[in-house]
Amino acid sequence: MPRKESAVDRLEAVLQEDSDGIDMEHQPHITSRVAQYSGAIFDVDELTVALPKTDGGEESITRQLVKHAPSVVMIVHDSKHDKYLVEREYRVGCNGFVFGLPAGLMDGAESVDAAALRELREETGIVPTQHACTITRISDSYSSMGMSDEISHVISVELHDWNIHETHCDSDEHVQSAWITWDTLKALKIQSATCVIALQSEALKRAGIPEEMNIRENC
Repeated sequence: MPRKESAVDRLEAVLQEDSDGIDMEHQPHITSRVAQYSGAIFDVDELTVALPKTDGGEESITRQLVKHAPSVVMIVHDSKHDKYLVEREYRVGCNGFVFGLPAGLMDGAESVDAAALRELREETGIVPTQHACTITRISDSYSSMGMSDEISHVISVELHDWNIHETHCDSDEHVQSAWITWDTLKALKIQSATCVIALQSEALKRAGIPEEMNIRENC
């Protein structure tokens, strides 16, 4: 029995008819990679990429890629007191002290859950008691797909009970944190794209609007 054509299949067929000669049904491949910069947080490579053409040939293009470790961004909710965790720290992109949600880079092969709980403890000292938090996957989003390979894992951390421990921030990392109400959190006008994703997801949940969510595990 032939496979039923989906809406995505039909869209791809329509787009391919409007092609300028590039065959977007096939995967491009990187033909060369030259390191341009290496830093503490990210590296920059210059790539030569071969795009497949509808006539069977290839078109070569050049792009710069910012290589960056994956990150985790979390909206943390104390379900017992209905409060949310907010942070304020310096962000170089806007050259200012801004409000945001707990976030950080993942270390090596570290899982999303482990990275989230580690960052939460290091920056705020908060440690959930055993089996007293629920982690829900919201989105895996590229921070800037046009220039970087950084993927941000946006999650919800629901705390049912927790303890406070000593923080362990980096020497050049200065983080303020506080528990606030949902109304106060909305009023902060947070501008980080990944934080906005988390906030919009939480707004849907609080409004009782069902959405596709993946409850991963109790920690």
